Amino acid sequence: MKAWQVNEYCDPSGMTFAEVPVPEPAKGQILIRNYAVGVNFFDSLLIQGKYQVKPTFPFSPGGETAGVVEAVGEGVTDFAVGDRVLASSYSGGYSEYSIAKSWRASHMPEGMGYAEAAGFMIVYQTSYFGLWDRGVLRPQESLLVHAGASGVGMAAIQLGKDLGARVIATAGSAGKREFCRRQGADYVLDYGRESWVDEVKELTGGKGADVIYDPVGGEVFERSTKCIAPGGRLLVVGFASGTIPSVACNRVLLKNISIVGVFWGRQVEENHDYIQRTQKRLNELYEQGKVRPVVSKTYPLEEAPRALADIVERRIVGKVALTVD
Repeated sequence: MKAWQVNEYCDPSGMTFAEVPVPEPAKGQILIRNYAVGVNFFDSLLIQGKYQVKPTFPFSPGGETAGVVEAVGEGVTDFAVGDRVLASSYSGGYSEYSIAKSWRASHMPEGMGYAEAAGFMIVYQTSYFGLWDRGVLRPQESLLVHAGASGVGMAAIQLGKDLGARVIATAGSAGKREFCRRQGADYVLDYGRESWVDEVKELTGGKGADVIYDPVGGEVFERSTKCIAPGGRLLVVGFASGTIPSVACNRVLLKNISIVGVFWGRQVEENHDYIQRTQKRLNELYEQGKVRPVVSKTYPLEEAPRALADIVERRIVGKVALTVD
């Protein structure tokens, strides 16, 4: 089979597109014939050795796949050969076939295409975990979603609306702000403008946002502490800006706010039933038309470095997928 391989840490352009053996599923694993592969920002970090998980060389990046079960390992009872599935792992996806632990896989919703499925699990599970479990977002609360045109931002807007929140999104260009509106955001702000903090306060009657969903970090995080409501929850989802911020604890004290980590990867490693339990609910929301992953662009598998470059350089809205013939 064809697979992208990382033989040493490098830029995505330094990967090798190689012919490698088709893997065999071990106990508790399934072999997936991939039809689409999700492309995520963290893939580029994994390739460069900047991610918290460091697979053994050589490895294939790609943590999100959709396809058909080709074989099952010993003890697997939830899946059978021929099942349409989506799955997540830290690596292995940029290939024609991949292995997944059975508890990291789920059946695809009815009517969903493979490209959509490849962009569904990670961003929606992350946002579900953040808003439901960590942020405890309630109906009628104000939710501020930063980087609303990103994959996780798109998911957070849609899930926030389903929860009955009033959603304010931020994005850095007119096209991306229009994308946020199409996902259901009630208000959309330009976080490149100095005034967005004051605009959040104005939109919330001076109170501030009850929950802030921040995958950006850096200055965006620091300024978010100035427009969060008393008792608010600031969700730390990631650091797409490249800067890990510090927090002024006097603001935490004076506003009784909570700074809450949202590390979905740890949650599922420690709770193996979480993926399938949560995905069942997300599949229901998809079938009801309440959430819909937007895959704005697809690339053939052999163009994976170009897809990653477009994500890193912020030329993408929503999700990107690689297609496998």
